Amino acid sequence: MGDCKAAQAVELIRALRHQLHEMTTQLAWVERQDVTGRNGRACAMRMEAAALRRDIKEARDHIDRLQRRYLNGDGGATRDLQLSSSSAGSGRW
Repeated sequence: MGDCKAAQAVELIRALRHQLHEMTTQLAWVERQDVTGRNGRACAMRMEAAALRRDIKEARDHIDRLQRRYLNGDGGATRDLQLSSSSAGSGRW
């Protein structure tokens, strides 16, 4: 597609991966909580976990779609573009 669109896809994928990491961490914390029983807190925690799982799946789907469309399905192209424009970000993702 073009270097500009691919670079934008790389930045969006980086942001989505960061958000994915945050949601995964939060889900792990929620799942570690003792939510046995039927009280309101347990129900709220289960609902939060379900919402996080949906959001995590959606983020993964977006990442996959962006990689297929703009980076020829190659997650390695993300790294190549990052390295060529390392001044644009931290290079963490």
